Amino acid sequence: MFDSTHAHITTWVVALILFAVVLILRKGGNQKGAKITHMILRVFYLLIILTGVLLFSRHQGFNPALYGLKFLGGVIVIVMMEMVLVRGAKGRNTGLLWTVLIIVLAITFFLGLRLPLGWNMLS
Repeated sequence: MFDSTHAHITTWVVALILFAVVLILRKGGNQKGAKITHMILRVFYLLIILTGVLLFSRHQGFNPALYGLKFLGGVIVIVMMEMVLVRGAKGRNTGLLWTVLIIVLAITFFLGLRLPLGWNMLS
């Protein structure tokens, strides 16, 4: 089942879309809709972690250091997404969190392309 990354990619693409939807709903003043969507997004965080752990445990033998860094980067991305949403809802400054989120997301995405299960565009 986890010889490919389809389930993992699907979960993080849906999570990124839900993240954007929560931000849009909150900016539009629909707090109830934002809260419901945020709860659904949290379920997708769990699915991302579950599919990531399954992929990691199955394929980390190819390059353990890079897979470990990608795993850590993925967890940091999830944490930063959650912190941006929670601190934003409280009206606190999220500038630094956005910076860390974007940088770690780019690094994690690059590692995903670079590793053997990636699209091999960067080989």
